[in-house]
Parts: sequence; C-alpha cells; structure tokens
Amino acid sequence: MKQAKSPIAGRFRGYLPVIVDVETAGFDPNRHALLEIAAVITSMDPQGMLQTAEVYSAHVTPFEGSDLDPAALEFNKIDPHHPLRIAMDEKEALLKIFQPVRAAIKKNGCTRAILVGHNPSFDLGFVNAAARRAGLKRNPFHPFSTFDTATLGGLVYGQTVLAKAIKAAGIEWDNQEAHSARYDAEKTAELFCTIVNTWELLKRASQPQETV
Repeated sequence: MKQAKSPIAGRFRGYLPVIVDVETAGFDPNRHALLEIAAVITSMDPQGMLQTAEVYSAHVTPFEGSDLDPAALEFNKIDPHHPLRIAMDEKEALLKIFQPVRAAIKKNGCTRAILVGHNPSFDLGFVNAAARRAGLKRNPFHPFSTFDTATLGGLVYGQTVLAKAIKAAGIEWDNQEAHSARYDAEKTAELFCTIVNTWELLKRASQPQETV
C-alpha cells in the first residue's frame, strides 16, 4: 500500500527538513574529526505550522588517523578523550541519526531529507565524509542541496550570525550552552520553524478573503 503524503511533503516538494548541527576538530571533513552530531526532525501540525518533532544526538569518537586542531577544541570546549564523554564510533553515531530520519521520511510520504543548518555546507560536508568512511550507502540526506538559516536570517532579520538571528526572532539564547551540537541544532530548528511559519501566515493574510 502506497504511503499517503503528509502536508509537510507537499510544502517542501517532497523533502523533509531535518536540522543538523555538528561539532568538529577542524574545518576539513576528510582530515578533522567529527566530534558531535545532532538532528532535529520536523513535522507539520493540523494548522499547517512547522514544528520540531524528534531530536537525536551523539558524541562521536575521532576516526582513526584524524587530526584534532587545538584551536577548534578550544573554541567548542570539547575534550575528545574525556572518560565520561560516552562517545560512539562514526558508524554507530550516524545510524542513530539516519534510522529515525529514514523512518520520518517514510511516515510523511517524503522522498528524501534535506539538511537545514546555519552555513549548512559545513555540516553536510562532515556528514557525507563520515558516511563514506563508515561505508553507509543509504544516506537519507540530499547529497548537496540544503536550506541555510544564515541566508534566511539575513533576509528576514538582517542578521546572519546564529545567535543574533535567533535573538532577533524573539527566541531565547544561552551563550553558556552554545557550541553543543544538540543545543545549536534545537535553536536553529526554532529559527527555521519561526521563519517558515511567519512566511506562511503572511502569505495567508495576503490572500483575498472569500465573501459569503
């Protein structure tokens, strides 16, 4: 039996927006380690408003032979070798993200997930590189297309820095929690949903009203 499409599938041309954030040990996805990954799966309520549905995250063990840039670790405050970090290897971490994303794609009648992020080419590059290293051929994300909240934030609020765009949108931001993949992904998801829903309400308000 063919899976019926949900409103969210129709809204984004068959793509399911999934907000992703990664924390890394540098800028090169083929050389520097992936240290944290988080994903927020979206859904649509009966009124057609976009909302967050599920959140998944994992601490990741640096892959064998990877480089750890001290400047990157100083910035994100991650100690990859901390005994209480409870990290998993890249394959296990990606499966923890990919499996529920694939289930959500099927549930909503979508064709694929599209990665949403703040400057998302960075996040997608690390996700794709880790998936190749892990031998995971069933990557649920579009290989190159993304939605960028830096661009959307600049358009709507005149702010391209994540913290500033979030504050301009009236969303709370805690600098002490920032640069955790889970926290940043959840806040980026709030920003994305706010922008999409604001646009939807403006579009509805601009449509001619039916007369009785």
